[in-house]
Amino acid sequence: MQIEAILEEHKDYGYRRVARALSRNHKPVQRVMQKFGIKAYRRRGRKQRRRAKTAQVIYPNLLREVVPLYPGHVWVADFTYLPYAGSFVYLATVMDVFVREIVGWSLSTRHNLPLIQQALFLALLHRTRPDIFHSDNGSEYNAEVFTNALLELDVRISRITPGCPWENGYQESFYGRFKLSLGDTNRFKSLGELVYTIYQEIHRYNTSRIHSALTMSPVAFRKLYLKQKVSDLVSEKMGS
Repeated sequence: MQIEAILEEHKDYGYRRVARALSRNHKPVQRVMQKFGIKAYRRRGRKQRRRAKTAQVIYPNLLREVVPLYPGHVWVADFTYLPYAGSFVYLATVMDVFVREIVGWSLSTRHNLPLIQQALFLALLHRTRPDIFHSDNGSEYNAEVFTNALLELDVRISRITPGCPWENGYQESFYGRFKLSLGDTNRFKSLGELVYTIYQEIHRYNTSRIHSALTMSPVAFRKLYLKQKVSDLVSEKMGS
């Protein structure tokens, strides 16, 4: 069945995303899934309790007043933990909010400054610097060497209000879906296998997974946006 084929590749899809992937109306797809008891895989993990950390420097939350208007306008960053073999693997990501694309990421068995630096540097390797960089007030993001790097690049620093992790909702939402799709991390026979699967999941999220806010994948949305911008510029020049 086509629906089952879609869910085999995208285990976290609900009936709306399945319908988009099949280019069908969501209502008949929903009826078929209900009739045959077809459901997306659901996995609920324990919520991580975060201790409030006192920031050395208080930066305002610029996202309260700024709406992302173009690719590279606003980047948001965070890291999360993945249990594996009695310990943890830490994943740091940087997301371009306008296109919802993960533009930088890194993995480590320690949550430290190099973890988030590598995610930022990878993003800067493939993208021009953002106007705003938004994160929480963790000691890693508050490190002088990290904030100085952003300031030297003329990037405006934005932070969540201390004790309010929901103000980084873009990353929170991504991690929730990512962990759901990744599944049980302890099923992997080696750390290398886990790392490879994480890479695959990020690639799938960027290139083929339908994002509900975009109705297409982040990469497809970015390419469509840039194509339209070029078309508008050409039309403007021809008209002048």
